[in-house]
Amino acid sequence: MSTTPAAPGTTALAPEIAARLKRTEDGLIPAIAQQYDTGEVLMLGWMDDEALHRTLSTGRCTYWSRSRREYWVKGDTSGHAQAVKSVALDCDGDTLLVKVDQTGAACHTGDRTCFDADVLPLA
Repeated sequence: MSTTPAAPGTTALAPEIAARLKRTEDGLIPAIAQQYDTGEVLMLGWMDDEALHRTLSTGRCTYWSRSRREYWVKGDTSGHAQAVKSVALDCDGDTLLVKVDQTGAACHTGDRTCFDADVLPLA
């Protein structure tokens, strides 16, 4: 496995897509996973050009793990897979919205979503 994200322009990602991405200093772009039919926000992951290429070409979400420093396909070890229904780039080119059909939990804690366990109070 790679220990650093792929450099822009070194993957098979279509050049016209790669040119539109605004990446962080370490070459990553946030990717929000959303349940395609309910709109439920499931998780936030990070992709580089290679992870996005793999996601678009396989129909399964591939992320770059900042903690493990490697690519991972959601569900390969847990069985909690994300089948990609669509991928959209936001108006600024700095965030991806990946609409998926989630099987099982999206969160590594075993929760359905990463955003249901710690709701903050409004003033």
